[in-house]
Amino acid sequence: MTLVLFGLFFLFMLLGVPIAFAIGASTLYALYQSGVPLMVVTQQMFQGINSFALVAIPMFILAGDLMAQGKVSERLVSFADSLVGFMRGGLSVVSVMAGMFFAAISGSGAATTAAVGSSLVPELKRKGYDPASAASLIAASGTIGVVIPPSVPMIIYAVIAQQSVSKLFLNGFLPGLAMGLGLMAIAITQAYKRQYPKGTPLSLPTIWRTLKAASWGLMTPVIILGGIFSGIFTPSEAAVVAVNYALLVSLFVYRDLTLPQVYKLLIRSAMTTAVIMLVIAMSAVLSWTLSSWQVPGAIAQAVLSLSTNPYVIMLLVVAVILLTGVFIETASALIILTPVLLPLVLQLGIDPIHFGLIIVVGLSIGMITPPVAINLYVASSVTQLPLERITQAIIPYLLGLIGVLLLVVYVPILLGWSGS
Repeated sequence: MTLVLFGLFFLFMLLGVPIAFAIGASTLYALYQSGVPLMVVTQQMFQGINSFALVAIPMFILAGDLMAQGKVSERLVSFADSLVGFMRGGLSVVSVMAGMFFAAISGSGAATTAAVGSSLVPELKRKGYDPASAASLIAASGTIGVVIPPSVPMIIYAVIAQQSVSKLFLNGFLPGLAMGLGLMAIAITQAYKRQYPKGTPLSLPTIWRTLKAASWGLMTPVIILGGIFSGIFTPSEAAVVAVNYALLVSLFVYRDLTLPQVYKLLIRSAMTTAVIMLVIAMSAVLSWTLSSWQVPGAIAQAVLSLSTNPYVIMLLVVAVILLTGVFIETASALIILTPVLLPLVLQLGIDPIHFGLIIVVGLSIGMITPPVAINLYVASSVTQLPLERITQAIIPYLLGLIGVLLLVVYVPILLGWSGS
């Protein structure tokens, strides 16, 4: 019945059935054919979303939307430009740095791409940067949005794997920083090759002025993460604090949002959350079914029979993660892969927090690999460039991010890293 389940799932995916319904329909049919009472479906759906940690998801989505809709991103871009804009191709580096700043606010790759892209693309075009390359760099920078905390995928993984959200957040900074530095190195290399111009001269008064203007936005991750790591509030409580802070800044400090706009953002965030929760609920039934049939254990034994070398097996795991990210969006892929791959990596002695970072970084790369490449679609919409041109220009950045993923996988293993 396992083959029937997965066969139906991929058939529904090829037919364009939404991921939640593809998971639910294939699992429901397999359970019905197995003679399992279908009351299990509703029980497991409720159990899958009955977690206090999941409260953080709609709150972080709303906080990110509030910050992205206002002028916070413009002020963050100006601050980043005052720091690194003086370099040759400085605006390319600004794209990445602004993406990292906004990642620490939004927790969303698409929101990061849209916010930074809408602020920087006109200036990049005006200064003679290759439009496709600039758009692809902004899309690649958007992948950092789900790695640097707060991160919605990390919350989902923590719930599925029964791990600490705080530990995942704490350990997410270094991979996010490594992704940013890798993209900057490639951008600078291309800037010298293409003789891009130097940007804003370095000036301490300018840095101070832009820092003051961006300070309200920059305080968001300080409040959220500082509160979590100091134990003042939980990640779920921090998400609510983030929403209140975003409303305060947008309505009363920057005054760049109106109440009708806030209402529209509430509706949009609710719709996004509903989709994610439905996928989580349906995937909980799938996870229960696979566990009941002992599928993860069988997969683990099958892979271990190929090789006992942890480096080889982890390379296979990385290949599976990257391939899945090509065809399935991040949250859905995370929900499907975690219960299947986690037992395998635990047998290898890999720390579950470490694996959480691996799977989140790996699936974030799927945001720039067509056909399911949300960041590329956002970048294409912002720049009005054909998707084909951006896809061709993304290759150097894609290879750079895969290199960072391999570092995330193998360096902690060599160092005997533990997430505790």
